[in-house]
Amino acid sequence: MDIKKKSKETRDSLQQGIYKIINPLVKTLIKCGVTPNMVTTIGLLGNIAGAILFVVAGYNADGGSDIPYGLVTLAGALIIGFSLFDMLDGQVARIGNLTSTFGAMYDSVLDRYCELTTLGGISYYFIQIGSLTGALITFVALIGSIMVSYVRARAEGLGIECKIGFMQRPERVVVTAVASLATGIWGMIAGGGDFGPNWVLIVAMSIIAVFANMTAFARVAHCKRQLQLKK
Repeated sequence: MDIKKKSKETRDSLQQGIYKIINPLVKTLIKCGVTPNMVTTIGLLGNIAGAILFVVAGYNADGGSDIPYGLVTLAGALIIGFSLFDMLDGQVARIGNLTSTFGAMYDSVLDRYCELTTLGGISYYFIQIGSLTGALITFVALIGSIMVSYVRARAEGLGIECKIGFMQRPERVVVTAVASLATGIWGMIAGGGDFGPNWVLIVAMSIIAVFANMTAFARVAHCKRQLQLKK
């Protein structure tokens, strides 16, 4: 079986499994009059809160000699928790028959804001604890994350379906959140003065930086092939 097809089937199966878990909550939200755009907005606010915690952790890190890893742990929990709203809003729209063109655009725009604020907060955190390397890698990861989405949007504007690539938004969210949690928990165990746990977050940002940009370029190549076939 083709690897890409197998990967898509696995991802779809996991997605359907998650839907079965969250659907009761979705139906409750619909009964309470909650709209998809409200859910999307709540998700953004939660991600902003996570980014702020990274900023506060960096600001209070005293140059890396006393890092408040508890805040890093909480930031990771907020990111993964509120990123679930990215799935909730779509389900609320589908099950509640509340889909709209504006809602789809609004969701995409706020997704970009979520990533910009989260990775921006992490970059600031690295600067404050004295890791310019970590900050630079996170910046490259941010570029890749935005370009993955931009290439897809530009392709769809040309009438080309472009969903290929490994490091899409769900994968980026999971890598960021899990690495944040691992960094924070390890740091709390090791002690605030130990920089070591931050290498988990640096490696995670490196993975996103590499694979997100690879995905963006792969999408550009895909679009080129599709455009050539149309000639």
